[in-house]
Amino acid sequence: MRFLVKQLKSTKAAAELLGISRRTVERYVKNQIQHPKPALAARLEAEVRKRWQPLVRKRARDQAARQTGLVIETRARFGFTAAPGTTDDGRMRRLTQHLPPEYAARLFAAQESGATEPQLRAIAAEGLQEIYFKDNGARATGLLVEFTDIDYVDFTF
Repeated sequence: MRFLVKQLKSTKAAAELLGISRRTVERYVKNQIQHPKPALAARLEAEVRKRWQPLVRKRARDQAARQTGLVIETRARFGFTAAPGTTDDGRMRRLTQHLPPEYAARLFAAQESGATEPQLRAIAAEGLQEIYFKDNGARATGLLVEFTDIDYVDFTF
């Protein structure tokens, strides 16, 4: 709460942003209230996250897109479109895979341009298809991966 008050330069602005009273903000700043209710905690976290070290996050994203790539960890159903006689039934898999910078750059660019979740999922699926399932073109050249029923997905860069 203190960070938000400092960023917005007043308790009134912080209160209006969070939809609470100015007095409630003052109580948080003075440690008279220490644990917000879940709804307020979520709004507070979202607003702080927007303002917390945006240049540091931008540099990390730029470096991932140019040099280091990113790591995707997911548990999802992967199905395949493959040659006749092979299994194409989807099954749940847990994967942790490093994706090279070109996929990181595509994901970040799509996200910044307002891409929908299915569009972002398609880019991630293509990256996993090429790097994990096709082993950079060394095997299964005709394989097309379907990335569905996502339990979770986590990107680290």
